[in-house]
Amino acid sequence: MISPKKAYFIPTLLIAAILIFSACASPNPTPTAIPTEVPKPAAVLNEPCKPQTVNVFAAASLTEAFKEMAPLFQAEEPCAELAFNFAGSQKLSQQLLDGAPADVFASASGKNMDGVKAADLLTEEGPQIFARNGLAVVVCPNSKYKVEEVEDLAQPGLKLVVSDREVPVGGYTDQFLEKAAADANLGQSFVDAVKANEVSFEADVKSVLAKVDVCEADAGVVYESDAFTDKTEGISYFLIPEALNILANYPIAVVKTSANPELAQKFVDFVLSAEGQQILEKNGFLKAR
Repeated sequence: MISPKKAYFIPTLLIAAILIFSACASPNPTPTAIPTEVPKPAAVLNEPCKPQTVNVFAAASLTEAFKEMAPLFQAEEPCAELAFNFAGSQKLSQQLLDGAPADVFASASGKNMDGVKAADLLTEEGPQIFARNGLAVVVCPNSKYKVEEVEDLAQPGLKLVVSDREVPVGGYTDQFLEKAAADANLGQSFVDAVKANEVSFEADVKSVLAKVDVCEADAGVVYESDAFTDKTEGISYFLIPEALNILANYPIAVVKTSANPELAQKFVDFVLSAEGQQILEKNGFLKAR
């Protein structure tokens, strides 16, 4: 007969043996897993952003420069899609006053920008000068007239095309003629002869350039940047002398009602950046500062 002490001792030994066997059977037990954040798939990390349109209202003379900037800006801001509205600054400012949706306004005239600012349509930062421009004369390659200096614009019969006086470049043309009237070597007779030769008043500077390009006129007054960047074979140009020239300041600003104000400001910053300024200078504009 087994004594109570022995009966208790045997199960104890049995349990100990089972534990020793289990330990030997699993020398490397699996450690308890510590919860960690599950990494997101690459497709989720690099989700394509929703395109955001930035509507830029810009003076017609900025066409080439801003189009050159577009892919460079969009490379830095892949969510941005630039949509340009190029026209005379007076037309653009009126569109803004009439409620047209825009994010950025780049004008060739402080006067047109001032009108938009007075209507409280700009952000608190307000307009900044980003470029300057002067006047030049472009000449049809097939003109029968020799047009190499301002005095030649007074030749009887010469067809001269200019911008409408409400267009910034048209206003600057008038200022140039006012200076010419006060010049001892030119005078009012020169101005009268030039005005007698004006055959067309265009809605923007690109229209002036286009008419001279196809020789609908012998010469036209445009911005230096337009003459400088023209790619048409044979067309020639000369700059109006500094004493008679007009220096136009180009302001840019974010529109208060912009649907994408952050991206709009980033575009303005790009235009003002060293890279943007280099592109403007390359396209014939003068430095802003």
